[in-house]
Amino acid sequence: MKNLLTIVITLFVFQTSSAQLFSKERIKNNENVDKARLSYGYFLGFNSYNFNFDYYEDKKDIQVETTTGFSVGLVGNLRINDYVDVRLEPGLFITSRNLIYDESYFAGLEYTDADLIREVKSTYIHIPLLLKLSTKRINNFKPFIVGGISTALNLSSNQDNPDDNSAGEFRMKKNNMYYEIGFGIDFYLFFFKFTPSVRGIFALNEEIVPDEDPNSPWTGNISSMKTRGLFINLTFQ
Repeated sequence: MKNLLTIVITLFVFQTSSAQLFSKERIKNNENVDKARLSYGYFLGFNSYNFNFDYYEDKKDIQVETTTGFSVGLVGNLRINDYVDVRLEPGLFITSRNLIYDESYFAGLEYTDADLIREVKSTYIHIPLLLKLSTKRINNFKPFIVGGISTALNLSSNQDNPDDNSAGEFRMKKNNMYYEIGFGIDFYLFFFKFTPSVRGIFALNEEIVPDEDPNSPWTGNISSMKTRGLFINLTFQ
């Protein structure tokens, strides 16, 4: 799903860009849309969250089975000049991941097939503060890069749950910090500005809540677990 979306957006961008670069058509849509000091919009998108693990001992990696999640949110844009904008993009991000453990983690212990899998469902209130650096507008499109920091509140967090993996509960922290970097293209259509963008996110803080047992097969060998992810957003302004 993620690869298909990326291909579709790439083909759309290439086709539109080529048509505008080599066409004699020079009429500009929405010429004044970027001149407002403050502007607003909304976005719809898809996300894919993963984990990056570091380990104490050299065992087989924990496999992360990712899914395609859904995102929706608002956009607030502060224009600095023709090439620089500051953006706030609060949104709701829903995702799910499955952690698959190798049998070697349970050597000498009794376990079932259910013990080898932990489902991690997450619903985030994600709030990034971003700096958008754009090129000069060419006909009806304008490429840009974007980067910044963000914070997220995991509404599905079970950080304070006294039960841990011994009772089937894989616990994660409630508050997280990230840095983000990405790129996109503003397309100036007749009635609005349409912006497809791709952005990567990388956690700055440790996210796992260890089990009470320091030798737990689920968390005992994990020295660090941090989120990394990919966002594909379609913004309308």
